[in-house]
Amino acid sequence: MSEQSAIDTAVKRLAMALDALDAAVERRVDADRNEDTLAAQVQTLGLDRARLASALDGETARSRKLEATNREVAERLDTAIASIQSVLVEDQ
Repeated sequence: MSEQSAIDTAVKRLAMALDALDAAVERRVDADRNEDTLAAQVQTLGLDRARLASALDGETARSRKLEATNREVAERLDTAIASIQSVLVEDQ
């Protein structure tokens, strides 16, 4: 193999290695970009989860208040019905 042929071969191998390195760097940049996108999505989901948990806590408290009010109204109605029935029985 002549000296020029060896140099040409070495230059071709170097060019191929540089192309492979360039492709690897591009894949890494894409992977990093995807990782950043996923991290942002995870953060957004975390914020949504916190907001929904807070809303659920509020609705749970509201539901408990409504249940307590419902029980109180039911007890008052029972008392009123019993009073009305006793008045009706006394009148008969």
